[in-house]
Amino acid sequence: MAEHEIESGGASPTLLVHGGAGVIRRDMDAATERAVRDELANALRRGHAELAAGGSALDAVAAAVTVLEDAPYFNAGRGAVFTHDGTNELDAAIMDGATLRAGAIAGVRHVRNPVLLARAVMEHSDHVMLAGAGAEAFARTQDIALVDPAYFRTDKRWQQLQEALQRVASGEPVNHFGTVGAVALDAQGRLAAATSTGGMTDKRWGRIGDAPVIGAGTYANAACAMSGTGWGEFYIRTAAAHAVCMRVAVLHQPLTAAARDVINREIPALGGSGGAIVLGADGMFAMPFNTDGMYRGHIRVDGEPHVAIWPDEDARAQ
Repeated sequence: MAEHEIESGGASPTLLVHGGAGVIRRDMDAATERAVRDELANALRRGHAELAAGGSALDAVAAAVTVLEDAPYFNAGRGAVFTHDGTNELDAAIMDGATLRAGAIAGVRHVRNPVLLARAVMEHSDHVMLAGAGAEAFARTQDIALVDPAYFRTDKRWQQLQEALQRVASGEPVNHFGTVGAVALDAQGRLAAATSTGGMTDKRWGRIGDAPVIGAGTYANAACAMSGTGWGEFYIRTAAAHAVCMRVAVLHQPLTAAARDVINREIPALGGSGGAIVLGADGMFAMPFNTDGMYRGHIRVDGEPHVAIWPDEDARAQ
């Protein structure tokens, strides 16, 4: 099992992003790799601009995830995968570690930036999670941008659905990866996390994964923030994000060890796989994953984005 993590310290404004685990090197051409690295760097710069202007960790994660949702290279927003029925169903969540407020949406089909709707649920409703048509009705009351479903259709994702249908028909396994997310620490020491996804290719029956489930794929408290990416059913069963942050906040386990134990031990032991970005209130962070690759990056107070994809590279300046 491959394992990779990056650790650093210094409690200054910090932002981490991921664009999903499960990246396969042989499937990545040079042009796409350059474009992915550029978009990760763009997301880091956009979130950092919020932090540099005195914005909150919530502002930073929402800004960064919006950039990734607008890019076609990631399984969220514009690049969402197709369901079995040939539609796109989007999920997202956001959480404020300082107050434990959270918002989430699931199964929406017309929302351009699901993370912004999740934040609106948190800030302008009495609820934590809204789904489907109800979530979209709420979006209309909040001036959240809605788009025609054709906006989400890309040739690459459509081809992936056709390939998945063929594999399922022949009894072959289908990969269950693809999410974007961000975690941030602001100048006031507040943490936040956000995650957005199109779910899994060929999903059926309104399946919802871990990304919008608070404590599974997304969680933040005063000590720790995490956004996960991987096979969502296993992140839900282990309450992965909550488990990592409780290890840090209550058991006082070192952050990198807590992340490694849950992501690279507990989840694989059940048959799952994936990765995560985890950030502590002291500025320490980890990016563990157990797949061929994971789109990831970080940025600190100097404003220089560092991105990586493969296990054999540190996140480097971009």
